[in-house]
Amino acid sequence: MFERFRALHHGERPLLLPNAWDHASAAALAAAGFAAVGTTSLGVAAAAGKPDAEQATRAETLALARGIAGLDVPVTVDIEGGFGGSPEQVAELAAELAAAGVAGVNIEDGRGQGLAEVAEQVELIAAIKHRVPELFVNARTDPFWLGAPDALATATRRVEAYAAAGADGVFVPGAAEERDVRTLVAAAGVPLNVLIQPGVPPAKLADLGVRRISYGSLLFRVALQAVVDTALAVADGAPVAGDVPSYEEIQRLLP
Repeated sequence: MFERFRALHHGERPLLLPNAWDHASAAALAAAGFAAVGTTSLGVAAAAGKPDAEQATRAETLALARGIAGLDVPVTVDIEGGFGGSPEQVAELAAELAAAGVAGVNIEDGRGQGLAEVAEQVELIAAIKHRVPELFVNARTDPFWLGAPDALATATRRVEAYAAAGADGVFVPGAAEERDVRTLVAAAGVPLNVLIQPGVPPAKLADLGVRRISYGSLLFRVALQAVVDTALAVADGAPVAGDVPSYEEIQRLLP
């Protein structure tokens, strides 16, 4: 799965990566024909009743990863900022995921309302790559996400540093303007990952040089709203909208 996943970042089209939050959503996305599946830390955390990006869902993330790593497509797992601990401990977590069959990890430099020191994040990335060189490490940087001053310049410096540390790809959520994306593609030297932009065709992002397009927490948030909308509609006597999977179809998604 490692080489298969890596190759998806260098094909004719960008890798379109949907993000799941539990086994059923991951299995359904794989069955729908997506070439790979990622996880969303917000979805995993919210489903567990815990906050996102606060190092609270290590156990839930590992449990989910072990379950979905057996799917017929490569799986990459969002490990937030590494769930705390030393670089060696984060690298050991990455090794545990790789041993379970996970093809990649996404590790971010956002820390609450700020950013980790570049040197600290470089050390984390280098430790993971030293421990598990075959694992695809997607290094996320959050200046746009956090509304940092000079977000483009900050993100550019960071993607350069993370790529130099061994990151296989870089992820800059919030980068959307054509000028920004082109600058980041040129600076990175490794595949650039951005979030999908409703109303912007993936082909346009491909023309800018983007190699991976993630859904982030979008699918989880849409699913949550669909739950509420359906419950209210049924309570009002309205029909259920859409083509709803049957009980048997859901059962077939499970091991």
